[in-house]
Amino acid sequence: MSETFKRSGPPRPYAVLMTLSFNFIGIVTGDLAASLRFYRQLGLAIPEGQDDAPHVEVVLPGGITIAWDPVTTMQGFMPGFELPTGEGRIGFATEAESPAGVDRAYAAVVEANPAAAHTAPWDAPWGQRYSTVRDPDGNTVDIYAALPTGDTAS
Repeated sequence: MSETFKRSGPPRPYAVLMTLSFNFIGIVTGDLAASLRFYRQLGLAIPEGQDDAPHVEVVLPGGITIAWDPVTTMQGFMPGFELPTGEGRIGFATEAESPAGVDRAYAAVVEANPAAAHTAPWDAPWGQRYSTVRDPDGNTVDIYAALPTGDTAS
């Protein structure tokens, strides 16, 4: 073996190398008011009166922070920043209390904003009632709940 590839001592586990804590999700939005309204409808407790703020944060149960920054905020420290377009930039998921809850949540979001419609509720082969909506910036949000044992995909 080449001297270049020889290690001194045993390999270190990833736990030693990775001491990071995933605790923050940031969303850059082209329309802060519409984005906050969308996520409030999905159940996030976002205080009112922040629709024109330069930055909004909410700490979720479990300690993860979700935050919104308008494009203008990003451009303040990243000159030339442009909001990316298209799906697949980031995706979120939220668990409903039941399969019927998936249907209710999807219907409520799409009724309030028809452009949010993406994938209507369906019984997925992995044992969940599943649907997907799109936030005002095109990010997808899956809404799911476990199907009762014995249910199969439709």
